[in-house]
Amino acid sequence: MMTGPFTIFRKALAAIIVLLVPILFLYSYSYKVSVEVVKSQIQSSSLNQLSFFLSQFDSNVEQLSLFPVILSSDPYVRAFVERRDDGGFDTIKEQSKVFEKLSLQSVSSPWTNELTVYLPKDRKVVSSNIFKTYDQTYVAEHVPIAQWTYEKISVGSSIAGHFARQIAVPIKAVTVEQTQALFQVAFPIDNITRMLDKVKAGGEGDPFFYKTGYDPVVSSHPDSRKIGLLVEALNADSPDAAKQTIGHRVVRIEDRDYSVNYVQSAQLGWYLVDYLPVETILRPITTSGTLFYVTFALLLIMGVAAALLLYRYVRNPIQRLMHAVQRMHKGDLSVRLQSRANNEFDFLFQRFNRMAERIQELVEDVYEEKIRAREATLKQLQAQINPHFLYNSLFFIINTAKMGDKESVVTMAQSLAEYYRYTTRLEEQSVPLREELGLVQHYLNIQNLRMQRLYYEIDVPDEMLELKIPRLMLQPIVENAIVHGIEHQPGECLIFISGTSENGKYRLVVEDNGRGMTEEEMKKLRRKLALPMDRHMGTGVWNVHQRLQYAYGTEAGLLLEASPLGGMRITLAWQEAERPGPGAIEGGDADGETADRG
Repeated sequence: MMTGPFTIFRKALAAIIVLLVPILFLYSYSYKVSVEVVKSQIQSSSLNQLSFFLSQFDSNVEQLSLFPVILSSDPYVRAFVERRDDGGFDTIKEQSKVFEKLSLQSVSSPWTNELTVYLPKDRKVVSSNIFKTYDQTYVAEHVPIAQWTYEKISVGSSIAGHFARQIAVPIKAVTVEQTQALFQVAFPIDNITRMLDKVKAGGEGDPFFYKTGYDPVVSSHPDSRKIGLLVEALNADSPDAAKQTIGHRVVRIEDRDYSVNYVQSAQLGWYLVDYLPVETILRPITTSGTLFYVTFALLLIMGVAAALLLYRYVRNPIQRLMHAVQRMHKGDLSVRLQSRANNEFDFLFQRFNRMAERIQELVEDVYEEKIRAREATLKQLQAQINPHFLYNSLFFIINTAKMGDKESVVTMAQSLAEYYRYTTRLEEQSVPLREELGLVQHYLNIQNLRMQRLYYEIDVPDEMLELKIPRLMLQPIVENAIVHGIEHQPGECLIFISGTSENGKYRLVVEDNGRGMTEEEMKKLRRKLALPMDRHMGTGVWNVHQRLQYAYGTEAGLLLEASPLGGMRITLAWQEAERPGPGAIEGGDADGETADRG
């Protein structure tokens, strides 16, 4: 008599298992995906944080590296160096003034540093550090060195490390006998320690500076044992040997995996390294997984009990739940199960709905985060100002003003002002082609004043001048042609810009007579244009190509080919878009470094 009911019970139990197993697999899959997403996001965040702090660090180091150049160019200091030491009162007075200049220059930096002038012929030293003495051997070792070096020096009864950089006068001097003066700047590693403390205060890691063959520079309160083991692991597979400037790896130390991120300083060549236990990164997801499995076990027990007591009412709820799982598996994360009051399946349905809501929230959060990151990247690309371009332009104005060429100064200043007023104006993302061509003319005028051998011609039909296009679409292509095509080529340089329109299809062509590219190089660049941007890819050409496709569809983009002028021909092709996508004309490479051509 019990055979029938228990046979049905086994069928009901099998149906419950069939129901729960897909959920388990679905969660396991989503768990794996979530782990990878979290790892990727945290790794990216950590690398971005390290890059941000390192950029500030390199900025300070670069400022210090200019101090010897500034001092060596100072007329008063040069006069003091060139004057022979007669030991008189005037010499002592001049030396005192030089010391004052060194001290004022030294305190202009936020970092602790010391500036020193060595006079080998007089065996004399003038330094912002009053305890500095002349050392002939030390000077001889540093005359031909023109980059930052790490040294250990005696400070009282202890040994401390510092970085030093110097220039010799004259510049071509390679021995002490040839050297008239040696200008040196040095800063102690205490500056780096304070910076590492700031990096450490922003997270849970323990950052340190590392370079193969040297003791690491650590924060004020480091975990020396772990750092020592990490250094051993890094020495075994050095980023220097692999010529990596930024990277990530997982290192196993004492039966624990550590996520290690590192970024190389462009100034010192050392690496800023930070590490974090992988289990710490995954702890929230692991806790969530444990909670799910516990909940899953409870649901299974409750399902068996419900099947035993209410097997007659199992079929319809299971079918509804299986249908919902199938819809979710197909990507419909909005599926929800409507539970009925006083029904034993309410708990299961609520749990399912809660899980579906959570998965939907996670997917939407990741998608929104990607959109925000993309928009932020495009905004940053548009807002950034190339410091080298600005420095070169300002130095041109300074030098031209000294020569009394007021007309060139006015022309350069006016073109520079118009250029940066346009590139920094973010409120209007869609502008007439006429304004974009105006920006290009200002940019070419600036380059023409600097190079004195650049000629350009713009031939765009009048009917195209009022076309609305995304801002900063043409300038990066022109900049790419100058920087990578013609700037380092001897002789006259030519940029030719033309436009055509036919049946709603538009083309802007930028040609140059530069060095051009081989067919293999162009094929490689074409492949890169279709890939997501990474840290090793130039932003200019890639960004313009992606924005064209985003604004006007996949048929739009850049065409690369050889120019009859001898260089490159880059064509911007598009047609009237049926729908302007949100943010389609946002972002852009305002003046970023266009390292697109080899």
